[in-house]
Amino acid sequence: MNWLLNGIQTTLAELLRLFAAPLFEVGNNRYSLSLIVTLMVVSVAVFWVSRAVSNLINRRLLVRLGFDRGSRAVVTTFVRYLLTAIGFVIVLQTAGVNLSSLTLFAGVLGIGLGFGLQNLASNFVSGLTLLVEQPIRVGDFIEIDNLLGTVESISIRSTTVRTLDGVFVIVPNIRFVENNIINWSYRDPRCRLHVPVGVAYGSDTLIVTEALLAAARKDPKVLTDPSPRVWFKRFGDSALDFELLVWINQPTEIEPIKSSLYFTIDRELRQRNIEVPFPQQDLNIRNLEQLAHLFQRDGAVDGNGKHAEKDSISSRKPTPKAPNNLTLRDMLRRISYFEQCTDEELLQLIEYGYRQLFPADQIVCEEGTPGESFYIILNGSVEIFSKRAEQYIATLNEGEFFGEMSLLMGIPRSASVRTLDDTVLFVIERNDLQTLLQDHRGLADQIAHQLMERQQTLRQMGILSEFSEETPFDKVRKRLQTLFGI
Repeated sequence: MNWLLNGIQTTLAELLRLFAAPLFEVGNNRYSLSLIVTLMVVSVAVFWVSRAVSNLINRRLLVRLGFDRGSRAVVTTFVRYLLTAIGFVIVLQTAGVNLSSLTLFAGVLGIGLGFGLQNLASNFVSGLTLLVEQPIRVGDFIEIDNLLGTVESISIRSTTVRTLDGVFVIVPNIRFVENNIINWSYRDPRCRLHVPVGVAYGSDTLIVTEALLAAARKDPKVLTDPSPRVWFKRFGDSALDFELLVWINQPTEIEPIKSSLYFTIDRELRQRNIEVPFPQQDLNIRNLEQLAHLFQRDGAVDGNGKHAEKDSISSRKPTPKAPNNLTLRDMLRRISYFEQCTDEELLQLIEYGYRQLFPADQIVCEEGTPGESFYIILNGSVEIFSKRAEQYIATLNEGEFFGEMSLLMGIPRSASVRTLDDTVLFVIERNDLQTLLQDHRGLADQIAHQLMERQQTLRQMGILSEFSEETPFDKVRKRLQTLFGI
């Protein structure tokens, strides 16, 4: 038994002597196997501790301070690298390593980086540039070289991008420095989408414009400010090429929003019997008289060599009217302010607002709510009343308007509005009212007159008491000029 213990002790002593034996010498320091293993274990511990501390700072401090995801990632990365570098220096000095003895090794490493590791060095410097300048940050939605996705992490060598299909792509940092990058999230996430649409020749451009704008305004993810717009791009080979321009603030949802818009556009065009044509070519046949006898077996041919049967190509049906038997253009021309407008002016007018049908006995505006829209009655009638005072105020018919008081005076709705029958309203949002009044000064003057009269009526009924007894026309006109510059 004693001989076994002695053998184990002898073996352990030999192993310890082997681990303690110097393997090589750098400067005045000798490096043994035990020292190398100790340095490796401590280095791993330093790396783990620096990572844990940086993550703790991220969760416990940066989140509470309200830093966004990108800023937290940058601060966490710098803290981790700084703690790792300081830890390695302390470990080397504790192990008795003279850092000045590493100068030669650092010089050799620098030469290797300069010649053999050019790509690694470029990505390293590019990574530092991305972390310092922050042209892209973690959480940004970017596009680079047809790669569209969200930045998940930025390291010293590479950046991880998660595509819309959930695929993680590792991109070298040098590509973000040398190539053009589209950062959809940079500063302002709002961006404009271009949705191309082609319609058949002979389609009414005003009705097409109305259909495209109606589709845009029905999508909840499309912003109302800036307003949607329609451009007539070109006369294409087989279609009239239009482009619907809409603004969104969710760049990660670009493709789903486009898909939703196309579904709605298709429905709006079908409701108005607007055709989306197939690519087509016209075929012209010469010497038709000589070829006429080839078709005599299938039917009679007239004296001009033309087939006497009914033309197989049916003529295009006229574009039907809207559900109320009038197009928006016709309804606007029935309003005195717009009856002299040209088609071009009506096209701009349609871009300012949209048509909305309200069934009978439906509340359009609620008393006490903030006012964000101005309404012109295109067809039908509405009743204005006060729930608070339990009083009837007025009845408005075709060509009249309401909703201006809340917008211009900056107060909540002073009364409620309810439709008396099926009513079509032309709705204009706050941000588009300025442009409308600038182009139609007569409407602006009429609004000023009506606003003055309505204020006096409401004061007499005790509904509006916030203003002085007299509100002259000039004061109201000045209010228009202050708000809209007109």
